[in-house]
Formats: sequence, C-alpha cells, structure tokens
Amino acid sequence: MLVAYSEMFRFENLEIWKLASEYAKNCYLLANKFPTVEKFSLSDQLRRASISISNNIVEGSAFGPIKFRSYLDISIGSALETVNILSFACQVGYVEDKEKEEMYASAEMLIKKISSFKKSLGPGH
Repeated sequence: MLVAYSEMFRFENLEIWKLASEYAKNCYLLANKFPTVEKFSLSDQLRRASISISNNIVEGSAFGPIKFRSYLDISIGSALETVNILSFACQVGYVEDKEKEEMYASAEMLIKKISSFKKSLGPGH
C-alpha cells in the first residue's frame, strides 16, 4: 500500500522544519567561505550541526508527542552547537561580526519556535 506523500512527509508542512532547512542552507553557505584548511574540521562541524536541526525534526515527526519532544530537544542542542561554532569562527576571523549577529538572530528565532512547537505537543512525561 502506498502512503500519500502528504501523510508520510507531513514534516514538510511544519514551519520549524522549513526554518531549520533555511538556517542549514545559510550555515552551509557561510561554511563555504571558511579557509580550505577547515574543510574537514570547523566548516564540516558547522554543516553537520546545522543539518542535524532539521534531521531531528524529521525523525521526531515519525513518533508520538513524547518521543517527538526528545528529538526537538536534540534539534535545539544542535542549533546551540552552531552558535558556538559561529562564535569561534568569528573569533578566528572566518566570520564577520555582522554575519555572526545575523546567524545568531536566526538561531534564536529558530530555537524559540522549536520550543514553542514542543510546548504545543502537550505536557512531557
């Protein structure tokens, strides 16, 4: 039996997934500016942490509210990880202050929206 895409991939209708995907794209674009020497370290870490945000939203959407909340917590942790990486990248001159501040604002908004969505799933156990 085939499941309609709208049922199977309902995460695509979630605002938090859309925002997380956009945030990851922006992290990827920023990481592309890092020096080549960082290809397998800091830039790779930023890419992996940023895509982890939307990945965990997708994975969690396959479960009930209790387990979904756990995946959302992991998404928030990954978003915070990107903030730390961006802060360090700014300290070593790979990211401009303005870029860092823009990414911080996006991360803060994303974390708030994920937290709000998590609360909408009902009380945790």
